[in-house]
Amino acid sequence: MTTTVLAVDGNSLLHRAFHASAASGFRTRDGRPAWAVRGLLSQLVAAVDRVCADVVVVGFDDPATSLRREQWPTYKAHRQPKPDTLLSQLALAVEVLRELGVVVVVPPGLEADDVLASVAAQAPALGARTVLATSDRDAFALVDEHTRVLRILNGGVDASPLLDPARLELVTGVRPEQYLDLAALRGDASDNLPGVPGFGAKTAVRLLAALGTAEAAFADAADGGKRCREAIGPARTRALTTPEARERWELNRQVMTMHRTAELGLDPAAGTGTLPLPDEVVRAVYGRHDLFVPAALRALTLAEPERPRAPVSVEPHWRPAPARRVEPLPRLQPAYVQDTLF
Repeated sequence: MTTTVLAVDGNSLLHRAFHASAASGFRTRDGRPAWAVRGLLSQLVAAVDRVCADVVVVGFDDPATSLRREQWPTYKAHRQPKPDTLLSQLALAVEVLRELGVVVVVPPGLEADDVLASVAAQAPALGARTVLATSDRDAFALVDEHTRVLRILNGGVDASPLLDPARLELVTGVRPEQYLDLAALRGDASDNLPGVPGFGAKTAVRLLAALGTAEAAFADAADGGKRCREAIGPARTRALTTPEARERWELNRQVMTMHRTAELGLDPAAGTGTLPLPDEVVRAVYGRHDLFVPAALRALTLAEPERPRAPVSVEPHWRPAPARRVEPLPRLQPAYVQDTLF
């Protein structure tokens, strides 16, 4: 049976939980803010259960240094500093997950995306397939015959799609190996990476559907642009002929390309990060964060927790009240049911 490695983008899921659960203000017993950590732990259980994971790896950005920002100073330069309560919970999450017993990777100078890319690249050599849990679209470029992406959307893991190559093409209009070109043409405002002027996602998809790659599109545009004009029109074709367009596409591709050689310490045969996790550790970690322990035990220890026994009645003369007749509900017409559900 093939081993399934679940690789989780810790920054992505913790950021979402930080904003979604801030109103709860949950803190640890010693007063440390922990609502985002609590949300991450909850989503981890749901993801493990959803994909039937055998091994769990969680990646985080290096909080101290960034090779990308050193090489390209404008990368993410527009972002405001993280609030202290978020920074402290990112550090706490690493501590808590390591206590839990999953593999936690904070690669020097790199990001959680690079951890996911490294797991996807290295897992097949271990006889494993990979599921990447993240809200970041960049992971779409990693989808292949061994790798799926659980794209976390509003509503959490249970409401999120699991994308294989066929589903990814259905959703985005491009094959996984074309996705990096799509992203580089479109740009990414959240990372301060402007796209090629005039190229949104739809235009980029039409271009790649007709030409296959952005490299082929730039070559065609420079050679008269017949195929490009048929796909995206003369104005967009002229935009591709400018040096600035190619420079922006090349820069975006360089920045967006993920490192696939991060040191993971991943060794399923040795039991590193492999389920089941120790019962007492799962109880301690999830209980400390006021989370439903039976669900965590089922997912992470692979054991069905014992059901509590019903209490013995202390009223020996008690008898249930006689059943009352309940009038049947009126029969609903199919059209009414359809309108109510949808």
